[in-house]
This record gives sequence, structure tokens and C-alpha cells, in this order.
Amino acid sequence: MQEAEKAFDPEKYVAATGPLLGLDLDETWTASICANLRVLAEAAALLTSFPLADESEAAPRFEA
Repeated sequence: MQEAEKAFDPEKYVAATGPLLGLDLDETWTASICANLRVLAEAAALLTSFPLADESEAAPRFEA
């Protein structure tokens, strides 16, 4: 049985990682940082929810 996926909490993430990175974050910026993290988490969820066959291989190189 797989462990239930925990919901992402940007406030806890900022509180935990700021000091680890040596960042002294101004409290007035916390709401903006958390809002951006929520957007990024939603974008990541879209990518990770896309079904991909086990046989699929990553492209070795991308060119524009």
C-alpha cells in the first residue's frame, strides 16, 4: 500500500528552508513567495500527473 501523498504547504516550506539556505526573509515577502510556490507546485503537478509508458525514453538532446 502506498503512503498517502501529503499536501504541499508553502508556508511550512518557506519557514523550514529559509534558514537552511541562510536567507533572512522579510515577513512582508512571505505571502508573495508562498503564492509563487503554489503556482509552481500546480505546474509540477500537471507534469507529474501526465501518464508515461515505462518503455518511454528521454530525448538525448533538444534543439530549437
